[in-house]
Amino acid sequence: MSASNMSREQWIELFQAAGLDEAMMHKWHCEFERRYPAQHQSFLQWIGLSTEDIASVRNSSQAG
Repeated sequence: MSASNMSREQWIELFQAAGLDEAMMHKWHCEFERRYPAQHQSFLQWIGLSTEDIASVRNSSQAG
């Protein structure tokens, strides 16, 4: 991981520290996907998710 990237685990820790639970994190992804789908894709790549994990997160986010 380069200095400019954060891992999935770091984002989850940050969200949890800010008080977000699983449902709130899912809502965050849904809004990100709905409003900015291309940027959501880029974000998921930036945090190092696999192609399969990105597809899963985006499909779940689109489903609501």
